[in-house]
Amino acid sequence: MPLKVELKPGERVIVGTAVIRNGDTRAHLFIEGDAPILRERDILTAATATSPAKMIYLAVQLMYLKGDLKGHDEFYFPIVKDFLAAAPSALSLITEINNRILSGDLYKALKAARELIAYEEELIRHATGGERIREDGADHALLPGS
Repeated sequence: MPLKVELKPGERVIVGTAVIRNGDTRAHLFIEGDAPILRERDILTAATATSPAKMIYLAVQLMYLKGDLKGHDEFYFPIVKDFLAAAPSALSLITEINNRILSGDLYKALKAARELIAYEEELIRHATGGERIREDGADHALLPGS
């Protein structure tokens, strides 16, 4: 069954290694096959990967789009190591990302990396605004009343 993608005017999508940009009207694409697909809202670039979690997402995104896990080891592992040194409470999220990568499910690894970005944002809010975060990091949410 083909994947149906609806594009807004001017919206872009990556299919495989090609960037497809929609024209001036809404369009529907039906994509058949196993090519990696990312909508514009899910794409990070080196310029927009402005935090450690976003750099981890970018590394996973490159693995997903290029189908090359080994080619990004030199970039991915040092960032993950530094991230965990700064935020050990993120271990469960990093473990989820790593397990998805190792099982070859790179799209789900990207979804887990998005959760890591949200958790990093919580940590930053906590550090700058005094909000409390659950210590176990299990569901990565602020405590009620925080």
